[in-house]
Amino acid sequence: MWEQLAAGGKKGNCGWLQDKYGLSWQIIPAALGEMLNGKDSVKSKRAMGAMLQMDKTDFEKLREAYENNIH
Repeated sequence: MWEQLAAGGKKGNCGWLQDKYGLSWQIIPAALGEMLNGKDSVKSKRAMGAMLQMDKTDFEKLREAYENNIH
């Protein structure tokens, strides 16, 4: 979905893009909210750190960072 919406527009960071009409979108997995608002703040910070390094959001990399201390 992210690639299709970005076609003819601009790709940004953290799942953000601007479509060919100038509308801005952020495409993120629903589970990201759970990760960022979880009870374990260390895991949440790892997930946020991983997301900040991404353009198109990669759920598997977010999950790995959240669960396994991978940045």
